[in-house]
Amino acid sequence: MNRRRFLTAATASAAAVCATGPSALARTSTASDRAPLRTWFEATYRSITAMTTEFGLTADKIDVSGPGTPVPTPQTSPTNIGCGLWSTVAAAGLGVISPSLMHDRLARTVAAVERLERAHGFWFNWYDAHDGSVLTTWPENGSTVRPFLSTVDNAWLVTGLRIAADADPALRPRIARLLEAADWSYFYTPYDPADPVAGPGQLRGGYWPDKPGKGEPTGHHYGALNTEPRMASYLGIADGSLPAEHYWHLFRTLLPGMGQEQEPEGAYVTIDGVRVWEGHYTYRGRKLVPTWGGSMFEALMVPLFVAETEWSPHSWGTTHQRYVRSQIEHGLDEERYGYWGFSPANIPEGGYREYGVDAIGMQEDGYHSLGVVTPHASFLALPQAADEALANLRALDRDFGAYDDRYGFRDSVDVVTGRVSDFVLTLDQGMVAAALAQQLRPGLLQRPFRTGAFRSRVRPLLGKERFSI
Repeated sequence: MNRRRFLTAATASAAAVCATGPSALARTSTASDRAPLRTWFEATYRSITAMTTEFGLTADKIDVSGPGTPVPTPQTSPTNIGCGLWSTVAAAGLGVISPSLMHDRLARTVAAVERLERAHGFWFNWYDAHDGSVLTTWPENGSTVRPFLSTVDNAWLVTGLRIAADADPALRPRIARLLEAADWSYFYTPYDPADPVAGPGQLRGGYWPDKPGKGEPTGHHYGALNTEPRMASYLGIADGSLPAEHYWHLFRTLLPGMGQEQEPEGAYVTIDGVRVWEGHYTYRGRKLVPTWGGSMFEALMVPLFVAETEWSPHSWGTTHQRYVRSQIEHGLDEERYGYWGFSPANIPEGGYREYGVDAIGMQEDGYHSLGVVTPHASFLALPQAADEALANLRALDRDFGAYDDRYGFRDSVDVVTGRVSDFVLTLDQGMVAAALAQQLRPGLLQRPFRTGAFRSRVRPLLGKERFSI
């Protein structure tokens, strides 16, 4: 497609998306709307099964540009494994596979996870997907890999295991044994009022466990609240390994006077005895709670599983909606790409990087959109802007051929050059599968995070949240 056709397609797509209007939020009610979602889910799940090895672990990605059967990459991560688990539960819940096939696939993965080497109750960041060995050399270039325990990646594996246990009672005892050693306090630095910089009451990014004692920690903590590591925070608060006050020590924005994307507005409030800066940013006249980099999955991956919008409609629910609207306006009105949806993904020419809307992230030099649209971002936006997300996805397919009938949407599209990624990635396909499951059968993957300690410990915190928006 030449540049003139790009510009013509972009103009038409922008008009189609804008025509749906704001009243189209969170609606996918007609059979004509649901039919493509079902088709897209089936193709997406085919990609998950194509990326899952005989050993039972879902690998990192596959190249789908060729005519033959794609070969999974050697490497996998705890996040990839978790994505494989919840996608299989979603497939059974939507009737794409039978309950018995779901059990067989879940049992094979659980058996593989039981064989993986761990440290301090948690899983390393990279394994060989074909035999489960810990990677010490990166398969693609031979560089050295220092085994690492990642807070956020372990959170997504635990999420997948909890979903599998909820869906398949026969696996519950085995999964319970896997999870009993996963104590989130390992990553936690308790709050020290005398030195809140050294003791912020937050979670470390992770540890290299090859040093005596706990190992060597990352130099940073996960301080931003509206980012994907909050799933680890919720899991730890729910199981009692983290104090509830940890939630209030996370930053809605960085504090006034600290280096960040914009000087925040807001006010200090005291909640549960903790002094909280309830700050916000303003983007195109819209008040919202920023993420760290301005990407879609930071804000909207967690609510695929935790009912933030329902439990906190005037805080979390409001900022989620405004965040989606900001992503849409950035793509259509501010940059005039004709398309929208920006989130970390495969670089269309190869590699991986973060994409986002810099103005709605705290990092001073945050994630930039660069004309690269990521389909999984539109799927994440389905609860807030269903009709607009559908129009955007259809346009990416129509104008660039971004949809593959075999394996779903390609990972990214450069809408300026027309280059479409050759790859699908398990992380992004896992988000697509979960988002489609939530849209087609609301609550299907949320059951483990709506009951028990999530209801008694996490829900009250979200009910007390008072974003200054």
